[in-house]
Amino acid sequence: MPRKHTSMAPAVILRVTALLRFILLVAGAATATATAARFSRVFSFGDSLTDTGNLVLLPAGRDVPERRLPYGQTFFHRATGRASDGRIAIDFIAEALELPRLKPYLAGEGADGFRQGANFAVGGATARDAGFFQRRGLRSVPVSLATEMGWFKELLPLLASSCPQEQRKITASSLFFVGEMGGNDYLNAIFQNRTLDEAKTFVPGIIDAIRSSLTELVGVGAKTVLVQGMLPIGCEPRVLELFKLKHGRSTGGDGDYDADTGCLTSFNELAEQHNRVLTAALDELRRAHPGTAIVYADLYRAVTDIAVSPRRYGFGGEPLFACCGGGGGPYNVRLAARCGDEGTAACGEPSEYVSWDGIHYTEAANRVIARGIVEGRYTVPPISLSVSSSD
Repeated sequence: MPRKHTSMAPAVILRVTALLRFILLVAGAATATATAARFSRVFSFGDSLTDTGNLVLLPAGRDVPERRLPYGQTFFHRATGRASDGRIAIDFIAEALELPRLKPYLAGEGADGFRQGANFAVGGATARDAGFFQRRGLRSVPVSLATEMGWFKELLPLLASSCPQEQRKITASSLFFVGEMGGNDYLNAIFQNRTLDEAKTFVPGIIDAIRSSLTELVGVGAKTVLVQGMLPIGCEPRVLELFKLKHGRSTGGDGDYDADTGCLTSFNELAEQHNRVLTAALDELRRAHPGTAIVYADLYRAVTDIAVSPRRYGFGGEPLFACCGGGGGPYNVRLAARCGDEGTAACGEPSEYVSWDGIHYTEAANRVIARGIVEGRYTVPPISLSVSSSD
């Protein structure tokens, strides 16, 4: 049985600190606490947790598993480029706002196709640019958060005929969703045999990149920006399998496993460090831009709450076991194979699983995460969105 440890304490401290920050900032962020805020459109940025189909339209996505079934099987009944068996969190957020699901920007719909928003997220995208990884001898998808911001700035004039006033009307009435960014920066290092300590040195630069993009959004008139924090990396089945292979163990007699969740303490501490620095940066941005609601979405807590009590949220008793894999063992992951490859298979009931393919979430888990965000349970300051009843 894994030994009890105190690694969850920083997460508790982070939540208490965030609450105190909210109390101090509530006057300046009053617009964020309005119930049933209405938005005319959503613009989203991020990586594979938010990508609705951009990666598969790039050369880097020619052979990714998201191009084929069983990806998309649950809701769409075909592969759409989403890294899940069905819908992802941004789909549910759009539905909650009674807006259509976001089209991938690279689909080339033209201005008319993006009147109600666009998705700029790309699977594998990083917060830092490709040069950062090249200088360190690391491979990466050649798309960064700055790349996605560049695409948005290309689209905005098309939506408003290059009129600055009209552009600001559009941005002021939009929800900007900046999905989790930085996870691929860290995983690029971890899965290419770099140390966790080296990955931790990436934190300041990653947060600077996120801060820079948020400042750009505020500069073009954004009034509501929802920024997702880092997921608990140590709860990802593929990360757990990598650690098991390197160290020859998965449970028992090792203080690096959390007693409540089975997640890896040291990897989750990296995520907690990222989130502490990120929330501090968001505090600074709120003080500098009191007219913009800058909201933190606590993805870490959303996922660890499920990991601690999966049945409470409607899942089976093994939240760290991937639905689609082929490795068996404690995580059903084989590092040499991806979901959809020969020798892998999807589970019969994805809705009972949290992890879809060992790194991404099932539609059922995405629904729970999105609901917590739109209801304000995982946001600081709280922002209540209009939740639709569609399935």
